[in-house]
Amino acid sequence: MRVFLAGASGAIGRPLVPRLLAAGHEVTGMTRSEERAEQIREAGARAAVVDCFDREALRAAVSEAGAEVVLHELTALPERINFRDKQLYSATNRVRGEGTRNLMEAARAAGARRFICQSIAFLYEPTGGFVKTEEDATMKDAPAPFGEAIRILKQMERSVTSAEDLEGLVLRYGFFYGPGTHYAGDGAYATEVRRRRLPIVGEGTGVTSFIHVDDAADATVAAVSRGAPGVYNITDDEPAPMRDWVPVYAAAAGAKPPRRVPVWLARLVAGRPVAAFALELRGASNEKAKRELGWQPAHPSWRTGFADTLRA
Repeated sequence: MRVFLAGASGAIGRPLVPRLLAAGHEVTGMTRSEERAEQIREAGARAAVVDCFDREALRAAVSEAGAEVVLHELTALPERINFRDKQLYSATNRVRGEGTRNLMEAARAAGARRFICQSIAFLYEPTGGFVKTEEDATMKDAPAPFGEAIRILKQMERSVTSAEDLEGLVLRYGFFYGPGTHYAGDGAYATEVRRRRLPIVGEGTGVTSFIHVDDAADATVAAVSRGAPGVYNITDDEPAPMRDWVPVYAAAAGAKPPRRVPVWLARLVAGRPVAAFALELRGASNEKAKRELGWQPAHPSWRTGFADTLRA
């Protein structure tokens, strides 16, 4: 199939391009940079240098690609996540709002039949069980700046899954690790854990679902041709509380064991969202994706995945 990939030079876009090509698809990768466009071409795909906020240029690019499937993997997160920054999600919020509308409009104009969109698997309401399915409630009153990001994210998901003229799939990815991510050996979190600035907060009961970026790419390739419209959690097999995964990550990064800090100190130093996530975050089940997309993560657990990735 002819696939138009928006975000082809991002953390998931880079491993996704060669996997789409290997699956026999004809790929056009979108980026804003001519330098990155050349890297897309070197991988064997066509490249389109377009900004998602330029409606006419985007529409022309998707139509020129003859897209049958449009993949929306666009974000605009900074290299370092600082929850005290009130503008932390502003650029990504615009991408997920205005950018998604423009991309869906372009997909319709090109006659695409399927639209697949990136979302997150850590947006579930922090009540009840600690591992959630796609049917469970999402956050209602998340602390700023995460609250506005969640509101726009949910709006984006609704627009994709309710589209009558497109097969709309939303892939809720877990926290990415692997090359080019915040958890890579040269990423922001590896730097923090080596400085002993990634502590276990309080009892560390908040549950995180991870996904190796290559596994996320494999699941996305599967979604190009499989799966009914709807929402899918794309995570590994082992959602884990903070108190379990942080020491393993620290050891894999060659860092000293993490400190433990009280909740009040985490709120004071890092902000309310960090403390809330450390205690209340919910993980996500990948059973639906495995069943309906015919996908299995090659890295089923962060326990071995961290070590394999950080040694690479």
